Amino acid sequence: MLLGDFLKEGISRLEPLYPTPEARDIILSLCESRLGIGRYTYATDPQYSIGQESLAVLSEDLDRLAAAEPLQYVLGFSDFHGHRFKVTPDVLIPRPETEILCDEAIKIAHNHGPAPKVLDLCTGSGCIAWTMALEVPGALVYGIDVSPKALSVASGQDLSPACHGWLDQPSPSFLQADILQAPPHFPCGQFDLILSNPPYVMDSQKKEMRPNVLEYEPSIALFVPDEDPLVFYRAVARWSQALLAPGGTGIAEINELFGDEVRDLFLSSGFPQVSILKDFSKKNRFVKFAK
Repeated sequence: MLLGDFLKEGISRLEPLYPTPEARDIILSLCESRLGIGRYTYATDPQYSIGQESLAVLSEDLDRLAAAEPLQYVLGFSDFHGHRFKVTPDVLIPRPETEILCDEAIKIAHNHGPAPKVLDLCTGSGCIAWTMALEVPGALVYGIDVSPKALSVASGQDLSPACHGWLDQPSPSFLQADILQAPPHFPCGQFDLILSNPPYVMDSQKKEMRPNVLEYEPSIALFVPDEDPLVFYRAVARWSQALLAPGGTGIAEINELFGDEVRDLFLSSGFPQVSILKDFSKKNRFVKFAK
């Protein structure tokens, strides 16, 4: 089959699920990854033919995509902050917005001396924890999650600080803990940075979500009850009161609907400096607080 024909078929099958430009981008990304070709090979080489073995793999992939399975789970990876992370249905797919959290955290970490200590709550795939370890020389990073399966993914990432030439840079340490419970003891003491992308989507918002998210990504990492949408922010505040060092900073990703409420929660929890940061769309997306 010609590459161009597969592209047309793939877009047609995904259009019931996605806008046409997004369906096209998904199929182009699939072919680029599976075939090892350029993104626009279909245009520069109109006679490019897909071999039978490759076509069998692509056809199976297309069936999964047409059933609304996210491309990242089909491929088994997601790119985030310049690094490639393994993802499975046991962890959320990293979002570009979360890179803003990492950018802000990296800037702050560089002001905390040669060995800043970083704690990532609800680590999931470990994308935040690993990004901090890879981008901040000397950082000591811990990642916490309640899910053993998520921790298996996070600790099994095929990443190493040594690839940056930092031979003595430790990889993150990942521990199982429930942030709705009291924090455990950490041998390193208090942290300079506490980061979190906790569950924050209300159950009532499920009706607004696409099937590729609702039917495939782990609900435990997404949803909170409508009657208590700030439950995880109270937990982040409690852990930060106990574990954030004087002069330390926390950043948590938030539901855009609750910017003021989350800010007030951290102010009332004893953090004198609290601000809301916006995402690419100028929506309230992060709360930043200092001790």
